Amino acid sequence: MLSPRHRVLARFADIAIGSGGVAEWHRRGDQTTPLGRFRVAWIDRHSRFGLFFGLDYPTPRIARRAYLEGRLGLPALHAIVHAFEHGRLPPQHTALGGDLGIHGLGSDPVAVQRLVNWTDGCVALTNRQVLRLAQWVHVGTLVLIR
Repeated sequence: MLSPRHRVLARFADIAIGSGGVAEWHRRGDQTTPLGRFRVAWIDRHSRFGLFFGLDYPTPRIARRAYLEGRLGLPALHAIVHAFEHGRLPPQHTALGGDLGIHGLGSDPVAVQRLVNWTDGCVALTNRQVLRLAQWVHVGTLVLIR
């Protein structure tokens, strides 16, 4: 995580990503973690994973690309772009999926983080790591996944 002055504030080892690895963009059910530039759109302090920082996925850039490749319909593209233009969360149930974010483990054992990428497309940290991260994260925080 970088500060506004681009200093490293923390590094986290033993994270987990989607069991499908990373991808240029995520599709519903493919268990990939999308690469890109996102913002924290909501914070759920009571999710099944403990703390959850929800991302504004899918972005208009990703939606346009999916549309041009025939993987997203025009109504869904318009809905995603419209949501961004009005500062709202994009639809989370299109062919591109949604409900992606950064979260803790909840009651799952920490050992799972060291063994396998296990999420459906999120970035998972240990509960201790996500609580440490929380001191810098708020709605609107920029998240780069590369």
